[in-house]
Amino acid sequence: MSQRKTRNPEQTRNDLLDAAYHEILESGFQAASLERILANTSVSKGALYHHFGTKRDLGLAVIEEVIGPQLEERWFTMLAQHDNPIIGLYNLIAEKISQADESVIRYGCPLNNLIQEMSPLDESFRQGLQKIIERWVEVVTQALKEGQSAGQVRQDSNPEDIALYIVASIEGCVGLGKNAQSIDAYQRCLRQLQVYIQSLAV
Repeated sequence: MSQRKTRNPEQTRNDLLDAAYHEILESGFQAASLERILANTSVSKGALYHHFGTKRDLGLAVIEEVIGPQLEERWFTMLAQHDNPIIGLYNLIAEKISQADESVIRYGCPLNNLIQEMSPLDESFRQGLQKIIERWVEVVTQALKEGQSAGQVRQDSNPEDIALYIVASIEGCVGLGKNAQSIDAYQRCLRQLQVYIQSLAV
């Protein structure tokens, strides 16, 4: 008699989060289909509701456990590897420029998409998204402050204001590129941000 194969609960949860992330990225949260998420994971509806009581709970978990950690890995950790924040920020944006493809222009930024869609509608979503933005601004601010202490960043600049501007500019570039459906517009916008970042150097 063959034994029934059981799924690892942690892996099941991770599979659901990954599938939900892609579904939300492609369709938005409100239009996201639990049926498509289940079809893409071969997970039962009962297992879905065991891990996430509601679709809303699943969406909030995607923010906290997928989008937030993605930014930590792709931005914060990499920025910390540079001794000079000007070079670090410039290179991180250069990487975004070189990696720009149709998916970026078609779907945009998952963080910004949810901010635009859900912040006016759900306070828990807004708070979760704001937490990520504040963390992003905090990391860039700290890097710029350390750069000032090392004589790498102009002393007449305000690190927190600049960090806020950089984060807003990156998100804005993605949004403009998405709406224009233009990789060129997205890349040109980011290149101009690089020019600004270079102007902060001593």
